[in-house]
Amino acid sequence: MANDRPAARRRYAARMPLEERREALLDAALRVLGRDGYGQLTISAIAAEAGVTRPVVYDAYGGIDPLLHALLDRTQQRATDAALALIPAGGVPVELDRWLLDAADGLLQAVQEDPETWRPVLGLTDGAPPAVRERIESTLVLLRGFVADVLRTNLGPETDLDVEVVAHSLVTLVQEFARLLLARPDEYPKERLLAAYAGMLAVRLRT
Repeated sequence: MANDRPAARRRYAARMPLEERREALLDAALRVLGRDGYGQLTISAIAAEAGVTRPVVYDAYGGIDPLLHALLDRTQQRATDAALALIPAGGVPVELDRWLLDAADGLLQAVQEDPETWRPVLGLTDGAPPAVRERIESTLVLLRGFVADVLRTNLGPETDLDVEVVAHSLVTLVQEFARLLLARPDEYPKERLLAAYAGMLAVRLRT
């Protein structure tokens, strides 16, 4: 007897502009990345997460490598923009201890509001390939340089402080606080981390 039931219709992705589609696929890739790590970031996984077919992903990016590079570009830009928004304009004096605390507060808030972007930046995603680690380090080098400039501006040329080393230490400390905030939020809420940071800043940079 012939089967009178209509054949199941194949699900097609809704049409959308290419740039919008690319952004949606990057969002899906970021979710896969945060949940499963780099080892599971495949065209099939991204397509399934986005609710589209594999050809849709290939049409948008051509393959996993171009998609990963686009994801790295976007993630790095978002993290850098959030961090640099906390840096004062070049040469503008600030109350140094207050600025350091406010900058840490602002960065931790950004991490808290967009954890999917920051997890790979903070090295909390399993199986990061060398290209990702290089991107992370280049971002950190940039931030250390800006923090060193702020220290140099406000401490003056007569300071004996090695501002590059101090900037490296400060960025590393806030980076570790951000990792704790994402990895163990119940144990290390933002308020606890900022209180500890304020206590450290009580030992002032100036002699």
